[in-house]
Amino acid sequence: MSERDAEHQVAGEWRSRLLELPRFNKRIILISFDFLLLTLALWIALSIRYNAAFVPTSWPNTLALIAGPAISVATFAAFGLYRFVTRYLGYRGHTRIIGCIWLSVLIWSLVVFMSGQLGVPRSVVLGYGVLASLLIAGSREVAAMILESAGVSLADLPVSVERKPVIIFGAGQLGVQLLEALRRSHNRNVVAFVDTEPSLWRQYISGVKVHRPDRLAGLIERHQVSEILVALPDDRRRERRRVLKDLQAHPVEVLILPGVEDVTSGRISVTDLRPVDVNDLLGRDKVPPHGELLNRKTLGKSVLVTGAGGSIGSELVRQILRNGPRRLVLLDVSEAALYRIEDEIQETVKTLRPDMPRPEIIGVLGTVLDQPLLREVILGNEIEVIYHAAAYKHVPIVEQNPVYGLRNNTLGTAVLVECAKAAGVELVVLISTDKAVRPTNVMGASKRLAELVLQAAAANGGPTIFTMVRFGNVLDSSGSVVKKFRRQIRSGGPVTVTHPEIIRYFMSIPEAAELVIQAGAMAEGGDVFVLDMGEPVRIDDLARLMVRLSGFDVRSAENPDGDIAITYTGLRSGEKLYEELLIGANTKATEHPRIWRSDEPFLPAEELEKELVRLKAALDVRDYAAMQAVLLRTVEGYTVKGTEEPSEATDRPAASWTPPTRTLH
Repeated sequence: MSERDAEHQVAGEWRSRLLELPRFNKRIILISFDFLLLTLALWIALSIRYNAAFVPTSWPNTLALIAGPAISVATFAAFGLYRFVTRYLGYRGHTRIIGCIWLSVLIWSLVVFMSGQLGVPRSVVLGYGVLASLLIAGSREVAAMILESAGVSLADLPVSVERKPVIIFGAGQLGVQLLEALRRSHNRNVVAFVDTEPSLWRQYISGVKVHRPDRLAGLIERHQVSEILVALPDDRRRERRRVLKDLQAHPVEVLILPGVEDVTSGRISVTDLRPVDVNDLLGRDKVPPHGELLNRKTLGKSVLVTGAGGSIGSELVRQILRNGPRRLVLLDVSEAALYRIEDEIQETVKTLRPDMPRPEIIGVLGTVLDQPLLREVILGNEIEVIYHAAAYKHVPIVEQNPVYGLRNNTLGTAVLVECAKAAGVELVVLISTDKAVRPTNVMGASKRLAELVLQAAAANGGPTIFTMVRFGNVLDSSGSVVKKFRRQIRSGGPVTVTHPEIIRYFMSIPEAAELVIQAGAMAEGGDVFVLDMGEPVRIDDLARLMVRLSGFDVRSAENPDGDIAITYTGLRSGEKLYEELLIGANTKATEHPRIWRSDEPFLPAEELEKELVRLKAALDVRDYAAMQAVLLRTVEGYTVKGTEEPSEATDRPAASWTPPTRTLH
């Protein structure tokens, strides 16, 4: 590190420590600094008047001179100058500083003359006022430049422009940047800040007062506010989620500003404001990833992602790319999906910094059921790590088409495991689902059977580590209920919910992919990793919230004039009111607070192999009863609900049966 870089680092650390000081400590520092500057201003004025360095000659004379700065500081405090945030004074703050200085000069001169200290010339009084104004106002500007690396100077808007009164919720750096952007745009007038941080209450930021949240209703009514702009950064995500829910009770439109890290331009713009989305209300506080875990199984590796064009697969590809793989192979059965992700990743590679490695990107069109293709891909590309995300995952579709669901999800996984083990692949990570726990549908049973395939392979030993990561629903996936609700709301409704009490867990796609990579790095073989999904969400509440966020009212018996109705269609075949993540209760914490390791039962490889042979034979002749018998013998807790005889047009399973007994190890 150069000497200049070291100086910059020290300055940055000093600035950070100063900003983190409690508000009271900052005020004490500012008052002390003001007193010194005001004393200096008075001393300079006296020295100029007498053409020599001024030295007081008596105690009364000294006290009279000390009274000048003291009166000025007291005037500042009386007029609330120390409630202003120094970094964001604005023109109103500087105007108030100058006004307070001249008022204090007037008070001081009266005190001096009335006390009989007639030795203070009038030119000194005027000189003190001028010098004090320059030094104090100048010191505020310098402090702002040091603390923000640039001075904040906001011009007042022309009063002739008709501007919409708005409130900014969030008086931090993001809120101040938004205020600047709004003043440049000249179409909104910020009448108040609101923030939950008590130390900011009654402060003035760029001339705008910060209020308590419980004053919000009064502010809306007083200023006839129709729009509230939320500017809370990602490190206050939990608070932002709570605020957004609370704001739904007010008759205003709510717009949100992304976090600073999400604004790619580097400068806040009014166009960055967007309507509140359900993701803002369901998203969780982000836990910083463990860099070593992210890189352990990706940096410098040749990595294969199956189902690379899907919701989870494509996000895995994006995140693995950032972790410096040597080669990244994308496998998908959909030509369109493969084209989209490969094209995106190729463009991303071009934008990587010169010092970052540029991995080789290879797209492969095919299915995991094609054993010769898989063998060729793994051996030909020297694959070391595999993330297996290829699966049919839509419960109703797989329930209607169990042959293809079981063939792809279970037998496809078995083919992949066999090829990986034969090639000596270092790590195989299966992307599983909460629906694999005590499933009531074929999709969940097929994924639990896939888990059993990996557990049996791990129990047999060998150099390959087999592991699986289980989690619930991800927001905005291809089958997400959120997308369905958006579509129904756009078409005017009704919004369809299967059951008023149905609940689900939700996680963002980026968080899920990030946790999958970190979980895989901790695998020892046969691990079942379970992701902490947070609090469950009632789908009925989610539907109502999305209607409200879209600017509509829910139509109901209590509100017959509402815009969009919510109807209940009943649970679909194989659907549960709630999902589970664990089969047993034997879970252990890991290096990551949101990743748990579960010790769960499995079938020995020999027994499982026999069942897979029976399953394949049943699939080949479409023997639905034999398929279900295999699932009942192998998948713990599997039950069949609401099944019907298959029709000619569908691949529907037959009626339920009595489950045989089985032994788990």
